[in-house]
Amino acid sequence: MPEVRKVTVVSLRNLKARGEKAVAVTAYDYPTAVFADRAGVDWILVGDSAAMTVLGLPNTLGIGMDEMLVFTKAVVRGATRAFVVGDLPFLSYQVSDGEAVRNAGAFIGAGCDAVKLEGGARVARRVRAIANAGIAVMGHLGLTP
Repeated sequence: MPEVRKVTVVSLRNLKARGEKAVAVTAYDYPTAVFADRAGVDWILVGDSAAMTVLGLPNTLGIGMDEMLVFTKAVVRGATRAFVVGDLPFLSYQVSDGEAVRNAGAFIGAGCDAVKLEGGARVARRVRAIANAGIAVMGHLGLTP
């Protein structure tokens, strides 16, 4: 059986350089992560949308780090190949650079390859702090809570 290589920032960058699309899916649990990983998905987002889709909350504002880390650990156990991105929940990075780095680090400690946050220019300082700590960051421009 051929060795399965872990998707990395470099392999995602190489896809982009070749003009190829990366395949992504959102997952919140072990079985979905296993299915996605076996199907060859390039990266999996553990999204704060779990607040609505799993926990039945009216929006993403009510999910916290504790819940996100439970979902993340389940996904990481199921994804051996895919690049896993943890979605920093509301108020987990907005308060301070230190808080942002600590919470991003918790996702890395849970097995993520990168974290995602929302904002644009207003969170650039937080992105810089997280990246300076050696943590890969994915930005999200668009709808926010």
